[in-house]
Amino acid sequence: GDEFVVLMDHLSNAEGEAQAQAEALARQLLLTAAKPCALPGQMHHGSASIGICLFRRGNASIHELLKRADTAMYQAKNAGRNNYRLFDPALQAALENRAALEAALRDAILAGQLALHFQAQVNQAGQVLGAEVLLRWQHPLHGNVTPAQFIPIAETSGLILPIGEWVLQQACAQLSAWAEHPRTQHLELAVNVSARQFRHPDFVRQVCDALARSGASPTHLVLELTESLVLDDVADTVAKMQALRHHGVRFALDDFGTGYSSLAQLKRLPLHQLKIDRSFVQDIDSEPGDAAIVQTIIGMARNLGLSVIAEGVETPAQRDALQRLDCSIFQGFLFDRPQPIAAFEACLAQIPAPVPLSTT
Repeated sequence: GDEFVVLMDHLSNAEGEAQAQAEALARQLLLTAAKPCALPGQMHHGSASIGICLFRRGNASIHELLKRADTAMYQAKNAGRNNYRLFDPALQAALENRAALEAALRDAILAGQLALHFQAQVNQAGQVLGAEVLLRWQHPLHGNVTPAQFIPIAETSGLILPIGEWVLQQACAQLSAWAEHPRTQHLELAVNVSARQFRHPDFVRQVCDALARSGASPTHLVLELTESLVLDDVADTVAKMQALRHHGVRFALDDFGTGYSSLAQLKRLPLHQLKIDRSFVQDIDSEPGDAAIVQTIIGMARNLGLSVIAEGVETPAQRDALQRLDCSIFQGFLFDRPQPIAAFEACLAQIPAPVPLSTT
């Protein structure tokens, strides 16, 4: 292969001096590896990535020492290659914790430890129009594991695919249950879709299957996509969105304003809604620049025939500022915190439902 081990002896007993000696040899090895090598017909240029692990006699097994050096080597690669790094115990602990969390997440899927929480989306009259589905993980030993901890691991490990499919199935089943009752049959559910999930070749089929099995109305399912996902491959995005729109599924562009989508790109997307990112809402009542951005987003959405929802609304002042800018749908702690379905429905029972409009 292309991996080699260099064992240094006769190093100083002082750790700082030993480290300096190891780094000096690493720099020499990098220079040597970078020298051009004459091969038939051309000159070949190579490079190396080096991981360094210092040890004292008897403090670790050979296997553990090689693993530490390997960890440092991959850090050198991540830093841009043609470089060296020393083993960092704190980094190793973080890697081991991440591996343990990934293993626990695999078990959590099978053990039913994942659950959906619901955060209300309300209009200016305080009536609930629907909710956003949010994933939660309650570990039997470690308690609540935040999405910020496990979602990135689910993404990089590929576990987001079975998790995302499960969330879709649960959301559609909930829509089907709500459709049985006059008080809840108007509710929509917004489901976040990850880039890896959306790019899967079977994504459209998975959504359609979840709707068919549950009997849920496609028009009450809103799939939330991020700007970065949309811009990654616009042609593929439009094709999948149009296929699902044909079945009645609607789309919201999440965290709008934080990406770099242009008006020309937005016009191509069969969107239903723009979600104003919470970063613009946080200081909207005191920061004129944020208010101007929100006003621009609302005006653009209106010209495109899209609805607008502001997320992260936590204070009456923020709500009032948004209302003055003609934003009519809100989501945030001011109205409701994410909560399990039983608690969500209990709160729902105390809020007047929107009155359906009739025309003749």
